[in-house]
Amino acid sequence: MTAKAAASQARAADPCCFVVFGASGDLTRRLLVPALYNLAAAGLLPEAFCVVGVGRTQLSTEAFRKHLETGLREFATQAVDSAIAAELLACVTYLAGEVESSETYKQLGAELARIENARHTAGNRLFYLATPPAAFAPIGTRLGQTGLAREADGAWRRVIFEKPFGTDLASARSLNQRLLESLAEHQIYRIDHYLGKETVQNILVLRFANGLFEPIWNRDHIDHVQITVAEALAVGHRGRFYDVTGALRDMVPNHLFQLLSLVAMEPPARFDAKAVRSEKAELLDATQVQSETEAMRNSVRAQYRAGYVANQAIEDYRRAKDVNPNSATETYVALKLMIDNWRWAGVPFYLRTGKALRSQHTEIAVKFKQAPFAMFRDTPVDRLAQNFLVLGIQPDECISLKFNAKVPGPTIAITGVDMTFKYEDYFDAAPSTGYETLIYDCMIGDAILFQRADGIEAGWRVVQPFLDAWRNAGAAGLATYPAGSDGPQAADELLARDGRRWRPLE
Repeated sequence: MTAKAAASQARAADPCCFVVFGASGDLTRRLLVPALYNLAAAGLLPEAFCVVGVGRTQLSTEAFRKHLETGLREFATQAVDSAIAAELLACVTYLAGEVESSETYKQLGAELARIENARHTAGNRLFYLATPPAAFAPIGTRLGQTGLAREADGAWRRVIFEKPFGTDLASARSLNQRLLESLAEHQIYRIDHYLGKETVQNILVLRFANGLFEPIWNRDHIDHVQITVAEALAVGHRGRFYDVTGALRDMVPNHLFQLLSLVAMEPPARFDAKAVRSEKAELLDATQVQSETEAMRNSVRAQYRAGYVANQAIEDYRRAKDVNPNSATETYVALKLMIDNWRWAGVPFYLRTGKALRSQHTEIAVKFKQAPFAMFRDTPVDRLAQNFLVLGIQPDECISLKFNAKVPGPTIAITGVDMTFKYEDYFDAAPSTGYETLIYDCMIGDAILFQRADGIEAGWRVVQPFLDAWRNAGAAGLATYPAGSDGPQAADELLARDGRRWRPLE
């Protein structure tokens, strides 16, 4: 079945009004509107649909539409059909206001009532918070207090929160508590755009729909797992945000832990949101919470220095705009984690992420245990290639299996070969932003790919000892690495002491 055929079997989303807070920012024009366009082009947006942008910038609706159209033309992932784009933009309106002001919500309520009456959206509302995290609780509270998010007469009201969700365990708990005072858990959709990628979603299918893999997905056959999210980009203009956040907070409790939970979770009883999210939370809850001493031993934090990425000069992190010249903020982190359950006892999971690395590369690599070598002892073969199952997520969405094969010829010679499946080769799938599936799922009420409060807190529980240990250590133990490299030498040593090594960044 082709991707187009699969999409044609999906129903259009429920009639609704899509409200974006922070609509004048970059996220809306770069990702959200191109994603909405792709849904419209695939016939998955409802006929009764509207977009209301809420932002601080003083703009007319017409100026806002032009702003979005420019962004769509620049960032679209497929050729833009002018008729589809015009129809989508025609349903857009804009409201200028401060999210802290009661007047903003009063005006928004009036605008929604007017549009819902005219477009017959059944009163369904999807609120998207494309705002800094500090605005999450105030907006969520206001939506509850003003009744804008109150569900009645069969109409649903849902709120999407971007990452990061909290900055540590205490703040995540506090944010969850504040939001649940105004919203019900089933109304809260904590988004992670990594889960919109096809290869990430395919992890569950690969694991649980194939008799080839399911029986060997355990400590008896798997030696270790590597999860890599490498970024070639430097901090750029995000210095103010990044210098108080760092690589650990920015990437690990969300992106990397989502990949970890999907690759390691137990099979859910059924493929629905409650069962899948419960197993993901259970997996994170089973991940070993280390002492501060263990956290220091099983982690590496580093900061990039000047170098070159793809022949482009990258300045020292501490010289980037809005970065403290004496900053001890990590731009790279590597962790060794253990999972305390029957399936994974004794199997290490190595996670790494960083900025200004040699290439943009995201993958999950599952290393299988070595086969016995005895029968080849009297042949010229002196070693066997390592058996890896690699799930490539970015830039290439693919699945690759590395195994041993005989080199043609009269003697026994063995070499490692790759068998690779690429989505773009097999399925006629249009390129996407990664947000299409997530927005569509929220519109139809499918929360499988979104995080629940207990999963968020379980992830922060695992991360907290590393935060505490690093804070107490100060700049001590902060390694460095040249921009354009694979990372710090200390990260290689983290695996080397276990007799293992990282896969090179491609």
